[in-house]
Amino acid sequence: MTRMVDISDKPQVSRRARASGLIILKPETIEKIKAGDVPKGDPLTVAKTAGIMAVKQTPEIIPLTHPIPITSVNVDFEFEENGARAEVEVKSKGQTGVEMEALTGVTTVLLTIWDMVKAFEKDEEGQYPTAKITDVRVIEKVKK
Repeated sequence: MTRMVDISDKPQVSRRARASGLIILKPETIEKIKAGDVPKGDPLTVAKTAGIMAVKQTPEIIPLTHPIPITSVNVDFEFEENGARAEVEVKSKGQTGVEMEALTGVTTVLLTIWDMVKAFEKDEEGQYPTAKITDVRVIEKVKK
């Protein structure tokens, strides 16, 4: 039997979760992002917006997650030697955690970056993308 977990009797409390992930990119692609030389626009700005939208749409994307009131979403980026790390923090005051929203947000952020730079991320034959999404995980979950 498939069913949504009953949270009716759980108290409403402040909740926060952070998730992160890494997109591995060619050094040339990282330089194009930093220089603002991506034809589709600024991948980080578009990815930030996509991540926020994904957090808010998590119940429509992931079956059996509860629609919850999202009170805050923050998306940060940090360039690493081999790519860009994204971190998404989600806050809510409700009856269930927000880790699924944080994970949905961070994966959407990374997929959006991939989409915006895929033209630069082809193998030597010009076929398959060399970008790689990795290390997606919840890094913090807090309930007060």
